[in-house]
Amino acid sequence: MKYMVIGAGGTGGILGYKLTEGGKDVTLIARGAHLKAMQTRGLTIHKLWDGQTQTLPVRAVSAEEYDEQPDVILVCVKDYSLESVYPLIRRVSGPDTVVIPILNIYGTGGRMQEQLPEVLVTDGCIYVSASIESPGVLTQHGAICRVVFGVRSQEEYRPVLKEIARDFEDSGVIGILSENIQRDALQKFSYVSPIGAVGLYYSCAAGTIQQEGAPREMFKAMIREIVTLAEAMGIHFEQDLVEVNLKILSDLAPEATTSMQRDIMAGKPSEIDGLIYQVVRLGQQYGVPMPQYERVAAALRNRV
Repeated sequence: MKYMVIGAGGTGGILGYKLTEGGKDVTLIARGAHLKAMQTRGLTIHKLWDGQTQTLPVRAVSAEEYDEQPDVILVCVKDYSLESVYPLIRRVSGPDTVVIPILNIYGTGGRMQEQLPEVLVTDGCIYVSASIESPGVLTQHGAICRVVFGVRSQEEYRPVLKEIARDFEDSGVIGILSENIQRDALQKFSYVSPIGAVGLYYSCAAGTIQQEGAPREMFKAMIREIVTLAEAMGIHFEQDLVEVNLKILSDLAPEATTSMQRDIMAGKPSEIDGLIYQVVRLGQQYGVPMPQYERVAAALRNRV
C-alpha cells in the first residue's frame, strides 16, 4: 500500500521513518528547510534515552509536488493547521483511501469526516514524544511508539484496517486497531492534556513531574478530572489511568517537554485551546466540576 504522511515533525517524521525502515511505500509531505534537508541528507533520529543516532534515506516532497493516489493518509499536523491540509487530501484521495488523523485533540476524526465525506476518516492517536531538533533531524525523547486507530461506527469497518495495523507492526510501531476508538483516544488525551497543562503552568519539563511534589499532584488530579468527565460522557475506563499515565511519564527523558509548551515558548501558534480550554468547556457542558483545569486555564489566559 502507498502511505502519505502529512507533516514530518515529531509525530509524522517518526512514523515516516519507521514505515520506511520497515520497507513500506511511504512519502512524507513537508516544506521549507526541513524538506530540503530530508531530500539531500535523509532523516536523522536522535534517541535521547540511549544516545543513539540513525539516519535513513526517505522520500519527501512538498504538497504541491505530490501526484500519486495514496491508499492511506496519516495526518500528523497540529490542530491549527488542519484546515490547510483539506485541499491536498481532496486532490489525491481515491474512493478507497483511508485517512487516519493522528493529532492531540480529542474528536478530530469526526470533525474531519464532515469535511471529507468522500473518504473514510477514522479516529486515531499516537504515543510518542519527539520534536524537530534541526532541519532533517528529530529528537525522540522515549522509546514508546504506539498508534491506536479505528472507526467510530462498526458499519464503517474495512478489512484494510487490519492490513494497516500489520504494516505498523512490521515497522516496529505498536499498531492497535481499536474496537472503541472514542474511549481509547480519550485515554491518550488524558495523558497529553494534563502533561502539557502542568508543564505550562509550572514552566517545567518531564523530570519535575516525575518527582514527588505539587506538579506531579496536579498531573494526577487533572487525569482524575478527565476520567470523571469521561464517565459523564458515557465513556468508561477499565484501567486506572493515573497509574497508566504515570508509567508513560516515567519512561520519558527528564528534559522532555510537550509540543504545546515548545510552541508557546517560541511564540508560535499552539493547541492550547483544544488541549486545555476545551476541557473546561466540556466540563461546563456536562456539569462536571473541573477545578484544576479551571485553575490552570485562568492562569494561562492571563499569561499566554
